[in-house]
Amino acid sequence: MRLVKYLAHAGVASRRAAEQLIAAGKVSLGGEVITDPARDVDESSDVRVNGEQVALEPREVWAVNKPAGVVSTAHEPGKRPAITELVASERRLYPVGRLDADSTGLILLTNDGELANRLTHPRYGVSKTYRVRLARPPSDAELDRLRNGVRLEDGPTAPAEVNRRGEREIDVTIREGRKRQVRRMADAIGNEVESLERVRIGSLGLGNLRRAEARHLEPEEVAALWEDSAP
Repeated sequence: MRLVKYLAHAGVASRRAAEQLIAAGKVSLGGEVITDPARDVDESSDVRVNGEQVALEPREVWAVNKPAGVVSTAHEPGKRPAITELVASERRLYPVGRLDADSTGLILLTNDGELANRLTHPRYGVSKTYRVRLARPPSDAELDRLRNGVRLEDGPTAPAEVNRRGEREIDVTIREGRKRQVRRMADAIGNEVESLERVRIGSLGLGNLRRAEARHLEPEEVAALWEDSAP
């Protein structure tokens, strides 16, 4: 197994962050600093990060219903609570992607860096569905604009699935992961998001998971997420 993948599977960091650790000279193998992320290692290798030994740990994936005001980071240097504080696990878990602090709903936490990468990288096109309440009722023409893609400052969006649920409430499904994308899409049609809740990631729905609650995913649910992110 390549070193960068080993670190990701050990729950140290995502692949990208692991590459940065290796490049910074913080990773050693058998006492020797290694700067090649493709170096082969296995479970018997003496891999250390900042001098601490790293071993593979059992994979865990958790679903959390994030409340507003909770940040989607492993650690929060400020006063706001971090999403990891809602999960009762001894593993080093990291959020899969992010939700804005003022957004709510489904977010995954895992120590499987490869799965996290597959679920968040645009290359794999895993769908995310958001329930959005707008400041004013959108017209059919405006919803069609969202479906066809709107132009943002960082380029046009891909076509989205949009379903009207009520006078001001819609469901939006996208397969991209740009920062605050749904909110910016609403801005692009002259509207504003009043509330935003993520209700689905790929095949996994939020279901009846209550706000601020977390649950450990069953093996078949994790397998389905791998299938969702298959190339």
